[in-house]
This record gives sequence, structure tokens and C-alpha cells, in this order.
Amino acid sequence: MTVLIAGAGIAGLSLGLTLHQIGIPFRIFEAVREVKPLGVGINLQPTAVRELYELGLEDLLDEVGLPTQDYGFYTRTGKKIWSEPRGRAAGYHWPQYSVHRGLFQVALHDALVARAGADCIVTGARAVGYENTPDGVTLQLETADGPRTEAGDLLIAADGIHSALRAQMYPTEGAPIWGGAVLWRGNTRARPFLTGASMALAGNDWQRFVSYPITRPDADGMATINWIAELKYDADAAWKKEDWNRRANLDEFLPLFEGWTFDWLDVPDLIRRAETVYEYPMVDRDPVPTWLDGRVALIGDAAHATYPVGSNGASQAIVDARVLGAMMQTQGATQAALTAYNDELCGPVSKVVLANRGSGPDAIMQMVEDRCEGDFSRMDAVMSEAEKAEHAAKYKALAGLSIDALNAQPPRITV
Repeated sequence: MTVLIAGAGIAGLSLGLTLHQIGIPFRIFEAVREVKPLGVGINLQPTAVRELYELGLEDLLDEVGLPTQDYGFYTRTGKKIWSEPRGRAAGYHWPQYSVHRGLFQVALHDALVARAGADCIVTGARAVGYENTPDGVTLQLETADGPRTEAGDLLIAADGIHSALRAQMYPTEGAPIWGGAVLWRGNTRARPFLTGASMALAGNDWQRFVSYPITRPDADGMATINWIAELKYDADAAWKKEDWNRRANLDEFLPLFEGWTFDWLDVPDLIRRAETVYEYPMVDRDPVPTWLDGRVALIGDAAHATYPVGSNGASQAIVDARVLGAMMQTQGATQAALTAYNDELCGPVSKVVLANRGSGPDAIMQMVEDRCEGDFSRMDAVMSEAEKAEHAAKYKALAGLSIDALNAQPPRITV
């Protein structure tokens, strides 16, 4: 009863840790030869942090991340639209964490190897296809030594937004969808702003800036500040190459943020002082009717690649792993477990993917911009606090972030 996992990203590693916890044999196959701390900042919602705590990873999170205290939306002039506490400060039983994605992934990798042994992960083995068989499934791999296959009872595709296994399930789908937004991302050593552990989003649908610290301040009061500058273009423009490692040219976006010096954050200074800035287009994929094909299931970005809105991507990947693990704990490594996982998550998560394209929580910034017509002194007159709170609550309910519901939910897995 072996579960094959394609990909050692956050989804695949979380599933490996879960299967080890419940005693189901597994093996992970990863395309790169060495897992390195690539990427920039992400947020882990209490939905995911709860699951990581139940895996015994509290200390890991404290080592690689910072509990997020509050989350706020601001106009392009820095005027506050709406802010709210996050994590335990909001009433959850678990914190929200801001972390460096790569450091978090490496920490998960190291925790899994320490628990399950180094041979649970095979590197330098890229998943390229699969075949359902009468007795299980065969994973097709490319390695430096040539093609090879691996047989198992189930195959979980955690191979990301460019998943070769999803492409086999949906051969006519094509490339990820670009809606016109380009992101520039960087990390800068600077003093934390507002509460010192704030996540802030400023701007509108066409231009915005997101920023939050991902480390605690050092002795000099300096922390690593993660930031994202976003501009939206016509979706027919030629700016469609996806490359997480493309070095950015500051002249392409910095001039448009030169005036964004707020009394609580100097945006152009933060951009200029970043060690390295990366550029990539914001892409997602259309939801699909099912994440299953026989004994093969999609998980994480392979299942539901979404815009980085509402801090859902990595969090949902972790929840995917735990839901799937819970189904296997009760039904074994069977097709029935995959079906139960798909039935619980595919439909609801597809709604979040679509919501993130236009009516996610940050839509409030454009709502205010439209109603104020550039005069933000009128903001309180055009949108009440009750309407702002209602907008925030709707997204929480859609994304499974209702405080009372999450706090009352029993553990998914008991060991």
C-alpha cells in the first residue's frame, strides 16, 4: 500500500508528513536535485497553521516565520480603508504566519527527512506521465540516467501549476491564464511598519503594493520586509512569459510608484533597496470538474492554481494534504479515499479560484476608488464600516476562514 507523490513542494511535503504520521507508506519524486530556499514571502492562514500544529511543527513555524498581527487595505495615497486583526488577535485558536516560502519549504523537507528518512524523497526525478493499471498506478519519470517507472497503489500529483500529470488528465487545457497583471517581488531589510507585524495592501485594481515583514526585528530594529508591486496591463499585451527567476528592470515599474511615500511606509525606498527583484506575470488556471483520474489525484497548485489573493495558495495546499490524509486514514490508500477528498474540496476550492480573479477581499480598494472618484476625504461617506466588515466576512466564509467554524472543527486526523 504505497502512495506515490510527484513533487516536493509545500503540498507534496505536507502530504508526506501526514502519511508518515498515520503510518501509510509513501515516496516523493522531485524534479530538482536539491531542494533550495527559492521564492519570496507568503502567508499561512490559521486553517493551515492548525494542521501544521497537529503535525507537531509549532517550533518550525516560529523559526522560519513571524505571526501576522493585522491585515489592512489602503488607498494609493496611504489612507486606511479597512484593517482587522489576524490569527490569535482575531480570535482564532491559531496564529497566521508570514514566512519566506523557500525557507518554509526547506524546513518541511528537513522535518520530513528527520522523521521518515532520506530515502523517502527521490530527487532528480521529474514526473512526466502515468498509467492506471488493474492493480494500481505507474508513474513515469525522467532522470539523468534515462526514463524509469515506479508502481504504487495511488499517485498524487503535487507537481505545481505546470503539472505534467494534470496535462495528461486535461490534454487540451494549454498554458496557465494571464489576466494582464505583472508582479515584481523583492525582500528588503527595513524597519517594520504600523504594528510591526502588519500585512498591508495599497492601491486599486490597476496598481497596488503589498508589504509585510517575514522575520522578527534584529538588535538594530531591522527586519526582512517582503513586498509585491503590481501593475495591470491589457491582457492582449505580449508580457506573458512565466519565469519566477527573471531579474527585474526597476525602470519598468518604479517610476509609477515614486509618489507612494506614506507617513507609515516609503514604497520607492523599499523597492530601491531590495537586494534582488524578480518579475513574473500573475497567472492561474480555470477550475476543472474533477481532480481525479482513476487512482491519480491532483493536489495544491496542480489542482487549483490561483491568484495570490487572500493568502490562499500555500494554505490550501496544506489543507488539501490533511483532508486527503484524513480520508486515507479511514479508507486506506484507495480510490474511495481519493473520491471522498475530491468530493469535499474540488467544488468549494474552485469557487475561491474564481473569486480571486475579481471579488476577493482586496476588491474593496477599487470599490473605494470608484466611489470617491479620487477624493479620498469622502471615503467615510461613501462606504460604511458595516459594509466593509460585510465584504471581509463574505470572503472568509467562502475561503473557509470563519473564526467560529474553524475553532469548533474537530481535528481532521487523530493518532
